Amino acid sequence: MSDPSNTGAGSRSPGNDIMRLLSDFRLPAMPDVESLAAAQRRNFEALSAANRVALEGAQAVAKRHMEILQQSMAELTDAVRSASSTTGSPQDKAASQAELVKATYGRAVSNMQEISDLIQKSNGEAVSLLNRRFAEAMDEVKTLMAKATTPPKA
Repeated sequence: MSDPSNTGAGSRSPGNDIMRLLSDFRLPAMPDVESLAAAQRRNFEALSAANRVALEGAQAVAKRHMEILQQSMAELTDAVRSASSTTGSPQDKAASQAELVKATYGRAVSNMQEISDLIQKSNGEAVSLLNRRFAEAMDEVKTLMAKATTPPKA
């Protein structure tokens, strides 16, 4: 019968193999946890700022849209009054209405362009904030990785 405690030269212990593998395994150096936390805080601050800019932009768009709507309603009321009080031939009324439609269409296009510009400006500012923070974060990661891979000086 063989002795299980016999560890002769020809036998290999699984425990010894695992210990040898673990001793050869090198973990990367732990990055600076405080730097990681600070970077994460700056990420949240940038996201918060971008959300604030987007919200302010949405509020500006909604406010301007309401102003345009009120202006349009006032113009429509005036147009209906003037159309009902206008005396003249049917051709004159038709020409007057055609001018009114043309002017209204021009204002509508102008108003849509203005709203579109407000939205584009707001979105551009928010994305710019996020892009700037992303570039900073990538630089921070490079710096942290460089610190982590640099062996300590003895």
